[in-house]
Amino acid sequence: MPRRQNPVRSLPPKLAQAFLPIHKGALGVAVGITTGAMVAAATVFHVLFQPQNAPDISLLGQYFFGYTVSWAGAAIGLFWGFVTGFVGAWFVAFVRNFTLAVWLLVIKAKAALSQPFLDHI
Repeated sequence: MPRRQNPVRSLPPKLAQAFLPIHKGALGVAVGITTGAMVAAATVFHVLFQPQNAPDISLLGQYFFGYTVSWAGAAIGLFWGFVTGFVGAWFVAFVRNFTLAVWLLVIKAKAALSQPFLDHI
């Protein structure tokens, strides 16, 4: 009986790379740094220029404990922005990896069940 080729090895390299899991920690750190920097930059902008027609970012204090529109608030916003971005991105990567794993498991099961029964003996 001929040996069946592993379907993962038969995929083109670019397609096989698309199905690799996302590193949850790396995505979390990248998004966390970006989110924290954006919150800190917005706070510094408001402290330096005090724009009149800008949105009221002091409302971030309702979500981020200790946040105010001040220099200390920029550091607190950097911290809470990092934490929020990290947790959100980690969860998105986890859900994506889990969904992809379940989807591939279902496809493999369907492919195995579509073969004649006696081929498995």
